[in-house]
Amino acid sequence: MTATAEAASSIVAAQLRAMPITRMLDYGVDYADVLALRERTAAGIPWDEAAEALAAAHLERAAAALRDGNRTTALGEYRFAAAALVFAQMAFNFDVPRKRDLYARLTDTIGRAAALATPAWERLRIGFGDGYLAGWLVRPAKTQALGTVIVFGGQSGWGAAYLRCADAFAERGLATILAEGPGQGETRLDGGVLLDVDIAAAFGAFVEHALADSSLGGSVGVWGNSLGGLYAAHTAAADSRVGACCVNGAPALPRLLDFRTFREQALAMLGTKEAEDVERNFARLRFDPQQHRIDCPLLVLHGGNDAIVTLDDQRPFLAAARNDTATLRVWDDGEHTIYNHSSERTAFVADWFAHQLTGT
Repeated sequence: MTATAEAASSIVAAQLRAMPITRMLDYGVDYADVLALRERTAAGIPWDEAAEALAAAHLERAAAALRDGNRTTALGEYRFAAAALVFAQMAFNFDVPRKRDLYARLTDTIGRAAALATPAWERLRIGFGDGYLAGWLVRPAKTQALGTVIVFGGQSGWGAAYLRCADAFAERGLATILAEGPGQGETRLDGGVLLDVDIAAAFGAFVEHALADSSLGGSVGVWGNSLGGLYAAHTAAADSRVGACCVNGAPALPRLLDFRTFREQALAMLGTKEAEDVERNFARLRFDPQQHRIDCPLLVLHGGNDAIVTLDDQRPFLAAARNDTATLRVWDDGEHTIYNHSSERTAFVADWFAHQLTGT
């Protein structure tokens, strides 16, 4: 094997570790696409090109369905296309032109799906500092929601990656804001808001948006996944308007992990090339239960096979809960953020939020 071939093989191996089958299924990728993506990348096709081609096929099928008047089929195809594009752009950690182009196509595809959904999903752009925060509002079939859950990710999966979670909440009468917070997605690429801002204030802007709309139920929860769980805990501790908080696979004391994907993603979220800047920012974001208290009900999720976050990494969140309102749910064989039990996980979390936000 040549040095070039070895380097390409190493890149694909890293991409497979960062984007395993379970994660792709969790984010809504068609299983046939999962198999095709692995087969094509093994054959030497670059990850982004393979995923982009799969998305293009779904877009063609969506267009054909629309021509035949099959809106439901078209919506499904747009969703599959979007899921493929989530992973296409994930091939690039830094904000190179190729990543920007793929993310713009992802946003456009979600917009096409949004127009076909019932009720239509609403694109959010909320002013923050000199930029804006992006996201999507997904409402339940009822005009009046029973409450709203703000869902966000960590270093590489954001917004539309959690559409299946929004489906689960809608089935329970809850609205969902699929948030792209500081350093994430469109908020970073076009909104200009990086991870160096007041995290609680930024996600508090999404809380404010939900509470300002009387049709969204008047109660708000936050669900953060991976490092997003840290941001959720800070938001719940700082904002008394948050009625429930779920932390899924997050370290209370974030640190720069010693593998390339994590390091590059962390640098990109902060808009820096210096690891020392990331370490200083992570120090600023540490969650200390002696300083940060969570008054609302708290749910912490952990996977026993999580290769990134240990249970001890999450115990400070539990220690911050008041009045024994914390619940810990562990999947002994669970991967990071419980990718490998995603349907059960999402149903459990959706039920929990429904009880906490509606009292039923």
